[in-house]
Amino acid sequence: MKSLKGQIALVAGGTRGAGRGIAMELGAAGATVYITGRTTRHEISEYGRPETIEETAELVNQLGGQGIAVQVDHLIHEKVQTLIERIEKEHGRLDILVNDIWGGEYLVDWNNTRVWEHSLKKGLRMLRLAIDTHLITNHYALPLLIKNEGGLVIEMTDGTKEYNSENYRLPMFYDLAKSSVIRIAEGLAHELKQHNCTAVSLTPGWMRSEIMLEEYSVCEDNWYEATKKEPHFAISETTRFVGRAVVALAADPKLSRWNGQSLSSGQLSKIYGFTDLDGSQPDSWRYLLEVQDEGKPANVEGYR
Repeated sequence: MKSLKGQIALVAGGTRGAGRGIAMELGAAGATVYITGRTTRHEISEYGRPETIEETAELVNQLGGQGIAVQVDHLIHEKVQTLIERIEKEHGRLDILVNDIWGGEYLVDWNNTRVWEHSLKKGLRMLRLAIDTHLITNHYALPLLIKNEGGLVIEMTDGTKEYNSENYRLPMFYDLAKSSVIRIAEGLAHELKQHNCTAVSLTPGWMRSEIMLEEYSVCEDNWYEATKKEPHFAISETTRFVGRAVVALAADPKLSRWNGQSLSSGQLSKIYGFTDLDGSQPDSWRYLLEVQDEGKPANVEGYR
């Protein structure tokens, strides 16, 4: 991967999952990475999970970057404003903004629940976490990012625009959350173009996050055991794979060609040539359309 030494990145929502994988790969490319989240070694968020922003920062350091953990609730305007003021004071610039704030997995009722059956309290909280946080962060961060040409904003979501347009990502609150982020990226593309900056939405495939591994009672070292329970899990990818997609975009001198587009880790791996940690290139969304959604037996040949 190309070097991002000297680049200043903010991974908003970098405690775990894709955010952690992205922060690690940015660090491996030499960037200085601010990692925000609500859970620290001294305070656990409503999520109730053990991963912390300090752990992510240490992983960034181990890979050769500089990780800076900052506790931020991105729904609190003053906290976000203070964060951006700190970045400007310490570095005077922001080159890469990754909006990966989510935190809604445990709010989703995955049982095909219709809008009148789903908890309204949880559903509306989900939308605040998924949409308001991104808008608030962009409001305060973009004035710093546009001070220099070539800045990159990545709105992290689940699903490509093409897939989400053709497939209802029930329940409704989840569908709105993930599709709205794609629309945010499209809007930002228009607003940033005159500043020679780029905005895209990006989705991983079936990602082996901490929560997903826990769901299947496996760890990264023995993840393939989960295919006994769910054969299609064979197409899954590490959190680092989408991180490498972010690095590839950030290092691309022709980055602006992607402005406003909806991208996936598998798609970009074919274009930029990066691989997952095992050397493969899992193409989850094509697999989902052509194999899993078609009811075919699990077979990843030609898809990773």
